[in-house]
Parts: sequence; structure tokens; C-alpha cells
Amino acid sequence: QVQLEESGGGSVQAGGSLRLSCVISEYSYSDYCMGWFRQAPGQEREGVAGIDSSGTITYADSVKGRFTISIDNAKNTLYLQMNSLKPEDTGMYYCAMEGFRPASMVVAVNGRNGFSYWGQGTQVTVSS
Repeated sequence: QVQLEESGGGSVQAGGSLRLSCVISEYSYSDYCMGWFRQAPGQEREGVAGIDSSGTITYADSVKGRFTISIDNAKNTLYLQMNSLKPEDTGMYYCAMEGFRPASMVVAVNGRNGFSYWGQGTQVTVSS
């Protein structure tokens, strides 16, 4: 059973930075799509950034130029570097994983429905 565990959330002021990590265990396939999603209270879970095993990366328009997704295969860890944070970035951040899909699926409408494996989430709070 694939397990994902996020860490790195916290509270920062606007303009600050955080780096989220997601450790992946029990996934032995070479093809994958991984993504970061976030959910604010009362809102739907939305895709923020995705990466697939071909190396394709995609971002939601709202985070382009500020967030960077990366993966360290040796450490089985997915990262999300978040810079220039804004109050509207506040929410619970989840990593998710699926067998091969295009990275673009992460930020597609209802893209969350295409992922089977989820972490428990880590809270990010950005104050103005």
C-alpha cells in the first residue's frame, strides 16, 4: 500500500517562504504522476503543481513564478518550494500520487479525482 507523508507546513507572513516535503513509501513502479493540492476552508481541493515520470512539470496560474515542484528519487521525496507567499495561499496542502498520468492532470478541473493515493496534509497559514 502506497503511503505519503507531508511535512513542512507552518505559519508565515506574506512574502515569506516555506518548503513542503512528501515522503513516498511502498511505490515500486517507474511511471508516476505526483502533485501538490491545497484546500482552503469551504473551498474545493485544487491542484497547485504536478510532475510526472517523463519530467514534465505543470503549475496552476496562481502560483507560477512563486512555487517550484521537484522530486528527489534517491530519497523518495517530493518537494514544493513556496516563495513570495500570499494570504490566499493559506490552506491544507496535500501530496498525491497515481500511476502514469500527464502532469497537466494535476491542475485540470477536478484533477483531484484522478489520484488514488493521498497524504494526510500539512497546514500552511500566511498572514498579511
